[in-house]
Parts: sequence; C-alpha cells; structure tokens
Amino acid sequence: MFRLIKWLFYLAILGFIGLVGYAYLGPFFGVDFTPAQSETRQEIILEVE
Repeated sequence: MFRLIKWLFYLAILGFIGLVGYAYLGPFFGVDFTPAQSETRQEIILEVE
C-alpha cells in the first residue's frame, strides 16, 4: 500500500512539473493562453430624488 501511495505522489509531482513547464513554454510553441477580450457596456439608470 505504501508503494502505491509513493508512486501516486511521484506521479502528482511529475504532473505538476509538466503543467508548470507547459504554462511557461507553451507560448514558445505557438500556444496562446490569453483570453479573448471584448468590451461590454451596460446602461445603468439611477433613480435620484
């Protein structure tokens, strides 16, 4: 049981390192992580006495 937990721990560490590496190196390989930007306007009517 301890070996299974140890391997899952190693796998989680490798997955984290892979995710961080992908986040840092992704833009060099043409992956764009920026969200699409659009302007949103909404009219607000204030009831003032």
